[in-house]
Amino acid sequence: MAKLNANYEAVFIIDPRKNEEETAALVERFKTLAENNATSVEVDEWGKRRLAYPIQDQTTGHYVRLTFSAAPAFPAELDRIFRITDGVMRSIIVCLDE
Repeated sequence: MAKLNANYEAVFIIDPRKNEEETAALVERFKTLAENNATSVEVDEWGKRRLAYPIQDQTTGHYVRLTFSAAPAFPAELDRIFRITDGVMRSIIVCLDE
């Protein structure tokens, strides 16, 4: 039988060229999206960190970790939104239960 909910962790990197207000707005946007579609939402901002390799000629990025419990459809939609959002350089979503 398929699981109804699973625990997930999403990490995304925001472009460092965004100012503080734009960065805070993006974090709040994804937090609100997760709160509306998932439970047990936690946001952990890691701040600016050096990237392992340059992305779009940038060597730093603003890291944010988002943990939540949701049905399998929401992480797929969240991944789609990460990809089309201007300012998100990279993202990954991992199921913690597997």
